Amino acid sequence: MYNYLDFEKPVADLEGKILELKKLADSGEAVDVADEIARLEKRSKDALRDIYTALTPWQKAQIARHPDRPHCMDYVHALFTDYTPLSGDRAYGEDQAVIAGFARFRGEAIAIVGQEKGNDTQSRLKRNFGMARPEGYRKAVRVMDLAERYGIPVVSLVDTAGAYPGIGAEERGQAEAIARSTSKCLSLTVPNVSVIIGEGGSGGAIAIATANRVHMLEHSIYSVISPEGAASILWRDSTRAKDAATNMKITAQDLLQLKIIDGIVSEPLGGAHRNPDAVIRATGETIESSFRELGESNQDYREQRREKFLAIGRDL
Repeated sequence: MYNYLDFEKPVADLEGKILELKKLADSGEAVDVADEIARLEKRSKDALRDIYTALTPWQKAQIARHPDRPHCMDYVHALFTDYTPLSGDRAYGEDQAVIAGFARFRGEAIAIVGQEKGNDTQSRLKRNFGMARPEGYRKAVRVMDLAERYGIPVVSLVDTAGAYPGIGAEERGQAEAIARSTSKCLSLTVPNVSVIIGEGGSGGAIAIATANRVHMLEHSIYSVISPEGAASILWRDSTRAKDAATNMKITAQDLLQLKIIDGIVSEPLGGAHRNPDAVIRATGETIESSFRELGESNQDYREQRREKFLAIGRDL
């Protein structure tokens, strides 16, 4: 059974009934219920399709935060081989919220930078729920420096509610670390591709998402601030997060229309958590095609990146 979101209750009820009938059938205590199961399965699929074809921005935010959604390390283990993580920023310490290192992607050397939220209580605490401290961004810069030195392309996998806002992080220069990481992404002389796989929150996301190609999963979100944070600032009421999400243009569809991102990776019906293998595979195809297009463009990567970001908002 899945962890159902509030708006998925009609589907949850139907799938609960299907599970009960299957248990009865397996126990041999019921008459043939195959036809009833098939009927309920069709109703469940139709209900799921109806819900997911009319999602609101707030509902998409909930899907992007779903605890069972595949996280950064799931993509790393499935898409890359010979992964070698690097630790520490050579200045203060290690940040477990940011993963960074080198691997091979379909036979070619690649540098990986990403944010990992964790998938259970212990790992989420270890990873600080994907919210990086300054040393995490400085580690990312260290890996990007190495990638540039050896001519290795960079992939970033973004999934964070935002950079960690704690006192210690601010004392160690959180804003400066984010700015330097963003600047490094912009100045890279090697190609970089970014995929927002869940939440793309604030400067914490853009610090590693400023790439030649930026893609989003279909039900991911990307915003300058969380809906709750925006509601607190605008209305002094975080419970109006739904209103903020509706007005902030945080969905992949809105951002593609605004030309802030370059493409959308389709998710299975019901979200990435219902078929992680399929969405990870689709993400791999998107990364490969993006690097192929960049390689065939014969453009200066830094200049292409500059033109891309300077063009945002010009034609609106």
